[in-house]
Amino acid sequence: MLILILGVALWWAAHLFKRAAPETRAKLGDPGKGAVAVALALSIVLMTVGYKSAVGTFLWGPSPATVGINNLLVLIAFYLFAASGMKTRVTALTRHPMLWGFAVWAFAHLLVNGDTPSIILFGGLLAWALVEMQVINRVSDHVPPTGPFPVRKEIMAVAGAVIVMLVAATIHGLVGPSPFGVS
Repeated sequence: MLILILGVALWWAAHLFKRAAPETRAKLGDPGKGAVAVALALSIVLMTVGYKSAVGTFLWGPSPATVGINNLLVLIAFYLFAASGMKTRVTALTRHPMLWGFAVWAFAHLLVNGDTPSIILFGGLLAWALVEMQVINRVSDHVPPTGPFPVRKEIMAVAGAVIVMLVAATIHGLVGPSPFGVS
């Protein structure tokens, strides 16, 4: 469990470093970007290894309803990621569509994974996304995009989300449990 906790902590530290210690981060210059990238890659490795090897208390599991809700929320999360990059209408409604997508993804996974390692992993990542939004809001101003927001971009974001969902679900089913609740 310690490896998992270290992975989540490193994820937090690497992401918050720029805002928690801006002068130190600025002094590192471009090599600092590489160091942060290495820290993030290491955090993902630690979280993956730690999650796969952790054993904990089982509190709840998936049901047909929570599996369906999970899948819908993950599709919404993928849409928010796509919308963020394409500057669709949702980017005028929220400053942080990518972080909201990440938070929705983490929450969705908590619905169907109620064991201690999952609560540490997905709960820790959900908390990070919510904290990250607050930290960003405190340190920088934001001017929301005003459009126009072409329908073509909206359709592309939805189509991209569906395609990524299908690919991610296929890979998920190959390396872990089926995201659709079937064996």
